[in-house]
Amino acid sequence: MPPAAEVYIQATDTDPDVRAQAVVEETHQRLLDRLTALTESGEELTPAFTERLGRLLEATEQTLYAAASGAAETRLLVRALRAAAGTIGGQAASLDAATDSAERAGAVRTLAGMLTVHLGMERAVLLPALRALPGVDLSALVGDFTTVLEGGRLEDPAVVDVREIPHGRRHPRIFTRFARLADGESFVLVNNHDPKPLRREFEATHPRRFTWEYVESGPEQWQIRITRVAGDA
Repeated sequence: MPPAAEVYIQATDTDPDVRAQAVVEETHQRLLDRLTALTESGEELTPAFTERLGRLLEATEQTLYAAASGAAETRLLVRALRAAAGTIGGQAASLDAATDSAERAGAVRTLAGMLTVHLGMERAVLLPALRALPGVDLSALVGDFTTVLEGGRLEDPAVVDVREIPHGRRHPRIFTRFARLADGESFVLVNNHDPKPLRREFEATHPRRFTWEYVESGPEQWQIRITRVAGDA
């Protein structure tokens, strides 16, 4: 029997995944509440708010989107959410180009509407999907999400050895690690077989954004250096 600290009732407040989802939802709600208050008061967005928004988008990309992009069930969802996040980031940046208060107020209202819909999709669709995906530890992902949101840096191993990880749990780990690479950075994947299906998933998810170099090709062990390349490469 597991220790008492690990015993919980699934889908209740004692479930770690439920608690983890609540952390993300509360983070979303605080940001939306602040944006709504600014919109209603007619105040300009502060640098602190735009920085917080940028961190939220980055934290979500490095953790939640990264893990979900490694599964066929959620790949298209993540693609749509990433596109929307890019548009939201662009809308926030465009506020600096507003020439008068009326134009700026309209841009803020547009941003508020876009963000409300986007975060609603994450809460209603992405988070439940992550909870259901084999191999995804939502509690650990949300812990990393909080770290990035608060300006911390995640530990990024240079070598990702998945040989002792069950097959259904490997790809989320690998895609999450890839999402944390800057252009030109790489990690070495160690596996006990040639991961050709993984390469096809990378080609579908990150076309022309990675290189795949065999460092060792069996028969007992495969090592592949996976490098992120710039989008225009």
